[in-house]
Amino acid sequence: MYALADCNNFFVSCERVFNPGLNGRPVIVLSNNDGCAVSRSNEAKALGISMGVPLFKIRDIVEKHHVAVFSSNFALYGDMSRRIHQTLRQLAPAIEIYSIDEAFLDLRGLERTDLDAFARKASAMCFKNTGIPVSVGVAPTKTLAKIASKHCKKRPELQGGYFLHQKEDIREMLKTVPVEDIWGIGRRYSQKLNSYGVYTAADFVTLPPEWVKKEMSINGLRTQNELKGESCIDFLDFVPPKKQICVSRSFAREMVDFGNLSEQVSLFTAMVCEKLRRQKSACHQVIVFLLTNRFKEDAPQQYESRMFTFPVAASSTLEINRVVLKELSFLYRKGYGYKKAGVILTGIIPDDAVQLNLYDNTDRMKHSRLMKVMDQVNERIGHGTLAVATESREGIKMNRQRLSPQYTTKWTDIPVVKSSR
Repeated sequence: MYALADCNNFFVSCERVFNPGLNGRPVIVLSNNDGCAVSRSNEAKALGISMGVPLFKIRDIVEKHHVAVFSSNFALYGDMSRRIHQTLRQLAPAIEIYSIDEAFLDLRGLERTDLDAFARKASAMCFKNTGIPVSVGVAPTKTLAKIASKHCKKRPELQGGYFLHQKEDIREMLKTVPVEDIWGIGRRYSQKLNSYGVYTAADFVTLPPEWVKKEMSINGLRTQNELKGESCIDFLDFVPPKKQICVSRSFAREMVDFGNLSEQVSLFTAMVCEKLRRQKSACHQVIVFLLTNRFKEDAPQQYESRMFTFPVAASSTLEINRVVLKELSFLYRKGYGYKKAGVILTGIIPDDAVQLNLYDNTDRMKHSRLMKVMDQVNERIGHGTLAVATESREGIKMNRQRLSPQYTTKWTDIPVVKSSR
């Protein structure tokens, strides 16, 4: 058996924990640069605010219904996510973190436990420890657990937990699930399935397995078998190393000056290198890209990238940043307004599998020791405490005019309770 713990409207719920006055009000949280709605309260959904809609398109709704609008507070959301995962680890033998607001629990070996009560208990404990409402679905497969968790969100009387295991219940449940909502079936496949008259999960499981494998590959067949109650998707109680790591951002204002642009790209490089070292890896290639504002049709446009291959796989911020800034200088065009930039590391291998080069003149032991100290200091005291001189010291320049306090990660933002006595 598996469980999926899914936080309800997670970003909005994090804001409500520290601002109870938001309860019952329509609330939305915006993406980077206060662009689009990426989290919506149930009240906001009821007003017709859809996921991903740009803020400028719903200003009338926001003003008319007094919708509370917040910038993304990723420091707060990340810390609240960590607290929820800590709670879940106390309840299950193993946990697989699927995303910032979702985690699978491995319940194999607990079949004799009252899993319906377990699901409700897990939801209650998460709410007690963090204030975040969490829907916990339990089922024989991970795909069915996803469906069970979504079912919880629609049924408050389930008290946050639901055990989906009876064959008849599964059959009835699949009739209510649109094929596009099945985990693992994207928009392209759902459109294709609709053209064949397949509209629900119940329709999908009746398709011939041979057809599913031919038209949707082995992954589609796994999804079909999972819906039938056959576990086919492995449980990963560790985070597999990424094969590609990227840090990119859109800027609040267009970057015209090379100095300002290079500071931001250098900061992206430091961030992506930290992620690389955190998973104990090194990279063979780095890609730098620049993008102008495509909505300004009368302005000169550019979308270009450059890739550099290291003779020896690298993980040092100093080494990679030096290359990035050189490649950036080749890309940069004077007078162009750049709206977005990014750094991608690829050709990633374990750091203990780096093949040295006889003609390599880089002191890699020295770089390794320096990066280790830098990472330890930044992890303990705060990101950016130690930085490369070319990095922006002002952080990433984004529009975050509606940012709430970082209640749990910044000393000056920690809530203070005052007694009247």
